[in-house]
Amino acid sequence: MKRINLFLLLALSLTLLQPASRAQSGRSMIGVNVLLKQDISRGILADLAKIGKVRDVLYPIRSLTLQIRADQLPGLLAKPYVETANPDAARQGAPVDGVAVGDFSGGISTWDLDIINVTDHGSGNRVVTQDGTGVYVAVLDTGLLDSWRMYFPQERIATDYAACFGGGGGEMGTVSTQPNKWEHDQNSHGTHVTSTIIGYNVPGSRTVNGVAPLAKIIPVKVLNQNGSGWSSVIARGITYVADLKAGPLADYPVVINMSLGGPALDAMEKAAIDYAIRKGVIIVASAGNSGNAGMGYPGAYEPVISVAAAGWTGEWVSGASWWLADVPEPTTANDIYISDFSSRQKAGQQLDVAAPGSWIVGPYQENSGQLSFYFLGGTSMASPHVAGLVALMAQKDPALTAAEAEGILKETALHIGAGTRDIFLGPGVPGSISWGDDATGAGLVDAAKAIQATP
Repeated sequence: MKRINLFLLLALSLTLLQPASRAQSGRSMIGVNVLLKQDISRGILADLAKIGKVRDVLYPIRSLTLQIRADQLPGLLAKPYVETANPDAARQGAPVDGVAVGDFSGGISTWDLDIINVTDHGSGNRVVTQDGTGVYVAVLDTGLLDSWRMYFPQERIATDYAACFGGGGGEMGTVSTQPNKWEHDQNSHGTHVTSTIIGYNVPGSRTVNGVAPLAKIIPVKVLNQNGSGWSSVIARGITYVADLKAGPLADYPVVINMSLGGPALDAMEKAAIDYAIRKGVIIVASAGNSGNAGMGYPGAYEPVISVAAAGWTGEWVSGASWWLADVPEPTTANDIYISDFSSRQKAGQQLDVAAPGSWIVGPYQENSGQLSFYFLGGTSMASPHVAGLVALMAQKDPALTAAEAEGILKETALHIGAGTRDIFLGPGVPGSISWGDDATGAGLVDAAKAIQATP
């Protein structure tokens, strides 16, 4: 089977995203995200204009982006109205690996929904009665492919609220709104993530189930066509969704999924997350694919529900159609492993739960306009399982808060201790995998138990 070498693409993306100041002198221009101690005023903007160019202003979270010389950053930090400032932080959402899928015959639910008790794969029935009706899930990602209507029912995509934000980082720092670009993605990452939440159609075959198939998806493109971006753009996307929740979506539960991250928590991004949670938004994010190097942000930030990537010991055991096999009931810890790439929790970080993130199948196109489906691995694939589950919980309790959702998910998770499992690393490739207690969070999410525990 053909494999996609995404490790090389990821390395290239991160290389290209390095701020110019690292390679040039302190007089090079950089984009800086600034968090203020007070409301933004004309006087403050005028004062900042003396040292640089104000590129974008987010009044609700007292933040702005500023283009300055690298050697001016200490002076900026010394200003009495500045809480903190940092160079715009790189973000990426690339999955780990991919293998093409050629046969969907007979399948309406996949192993990953079975193992978290959304479906009973043996019967093809949903275990839970909730389906996401009345809940909006904003997917902050690369947007959707041009061909998204071939994969998803049009009524499941909230096109009236879809948005695209671009720019950020580098020497310019400008964050711009780019109408309609959200549905012209060339990367496929956001489409694959969306497919886990609401399911997808396979032309000429059956519809594949999703965690919350009747939820409404709000595509918010914050990553560019190579799956990378900047925290200033992420912050704009989060704030946009928070304002939707405070305005036209005030009567509906709203969840954000962010299958993306970077090594440092950005001040503007943190402020945007806090603002969204105050407005009633529940935020779920991937833990990162850095293994023992630690978690990525914003996933590692405490108010965010962070998700590690887990797999099933039955992968590839029954040949190419293993993903249609029935996961034995009840699921036990011995059926689960934690992927080696899944980021471990370090000091000052919080890893909450684990979800399927190994060999997740969904729409993924190598060639524009040519429909195709791939297995992908990554915490990017794990996060939407939890975002979809939170949507089911919020359907039952529309007043559910972020803290309540996190607490329920952790209390009802299947505990997974440190361990080693013998597995297949791919088709016909036996191996073993080990992890410590820092890799599991509270354990594997259980949809049936989490919904039952939701008031």
